[in-house]
Amino acid sequence: MRRFSSDLRRSGKTIAFVPTMGFLHQGHLSLMEKGKSLAARLVVSIFVNPTQFGPNEDLAAYPKDEARDLDMTQKAGVDAVFIPDVQQIYPSGCQTVVLLKFLPGHLCGLSRPGHFNGVATVVTKLLGIVRPHTALFGEKDFQQLAVIRQMVKDLEIGIDIVAAPIVREADGLAMSSRNMYLTSDQRKSATSLYRALTASRQMVKNGETSAEVIIRSAAARISAVPETIIDYIAICDPQTLEDVAVVSGPVLMAMAIMVGKPRLIDNMMLTP
Repeated sequence: MRRFSSDLRRSGKTIAFVPTMGFLHQGHLSLMEKGKSLAARLVVSIFVNPTQFGPNEDLAAYPKDEARDLDMTQKAGVDAVFIPDVQQIYPSGCQTVVLLKFLPGHLCGLSRPGHFNGVATVVTKLLGIVRPHTALFGEKDFQQLAVIRQMVKDLEIGIDIVAAPIVREADGLAMSSRNMYLTSDQRKSATSLYRALTASRQMVKNGETSAEVIIRSAAARISAVPETIIDYIAICDPQTLEDVAVVSGPVLMAMAIMVGKPRLIDNMMLTP
């Protein structure tokens, strides 16, 4: 991978990079399409990173289909796919972890301690190996995007981080590899996330400014459908991710909801 990137850089070609954990879907493909428009060559990585999973999370069950993924990347016009194994990314004696002080202390970081340390560390390593000019991430994982932007800025990595909008199913459900775990009934319940977000957006447009009122309304919508357990619903500053009590400008509404066993995340900007 390093030789491939070095040869491209020596010849003056730019590299766009889309890191993934595989089991690709249309959301990933949208990142690839955007990446192709931003650089001469496009690299995709497939690596299920063990350090971002907690002890009781779904690492062992995380969906994999390498042959399907490779077929999709080939059809998408990807120039190279990097598929390392765990020993290559975390060799014996590896000691360094990348930690952020504040951004992980909100939203998903509260219920997934250590998750963003794993994310920041693996992305730092992948950027060091692939050496792209641009790396692309989806806005569905908004906190992850914020963490990576801050990390790249703080560590002077010198790479452009580009965000791409959430890609949704026809009924509004945000595309995710974990959606495959949903039963047909759970799939119907999962659409409550998008309905709650769009209703909240309308409340703000109609003049509601109390974050507590908006969150309470969203929670009622989601709790009204079967098999949903709310991890969190938050309205926060999109830069710091700190909670906002009064909506006086654009804010991020973010949520994590258990629908059966799968834990689904979604978010939306709310603008008065």
